[in-house]
Amino acid sequence: MKETLTALALAAAALATLPGCIPLAITAGAGTAVLMAGDRRTTGMYIEDENIELKILGIKDRFKGAHVNGTSFNRHVLLTGEAPDEATRSRIEADVRAIPNVKEVTDEIQVAGSSSLASRGSDALITSNVKARMVNNPRFAANHVKVVTEAGTVYLMGLVTPEEGDAAVDIARTTSGVVRVVKVFEYIGK
Repeated sequence: MKETLTALALAAAALATLPGCIPLAITAGAGTAVLMAGDRRTTGMYIEDENIELKILGIKDRFKGAHVNGTSFNRHVLLTGEAPDEATRSRIEADVRAIPNVKEVTDEIQVAGSSSLASRGSDALITSNVKARMVNNPRFAANHVKVVTEAGTVYLMGLVTPEEGDAAVDIARTTSGVVRVVKVFEYIGK
């Protein structure tokens, strides 16, 4: 009995030292399930998109002076950001195209110096505003459209009908701060 109590005490002490990994993993898992519930992609495709984005993180860190974001939706990758020269931009695109299971790449990387933190903050605010305006619209489900903003340009991705895509573009283009809207949709029938 004394050995059991000692083992339980040691286990409790060990659990108390963990930095919240278990609750975080449970919370993240529940959040992913909620996001996937209304997604038109299969669970496998959703996970594949997450894996592609993780692989892009590893690629972009190899290029000094570049600020690149990679977003994958249904294995279609959108590259945004800045590269210091055309050669770097081309190498990044080629490396992303070589990732297994990437179906298509839309390269919107600009040859320019890295954007400022203020510019990135402004882009994050625009993305939040566009997403907030999409939430209660009656023409499409907000979780069918992924919104990415770079230098005031809003990129819209997702599996949508043409009507849903047009409605999403209308919301994005009438949002304050948006300079331009680019459709990177994959169209489906109703």
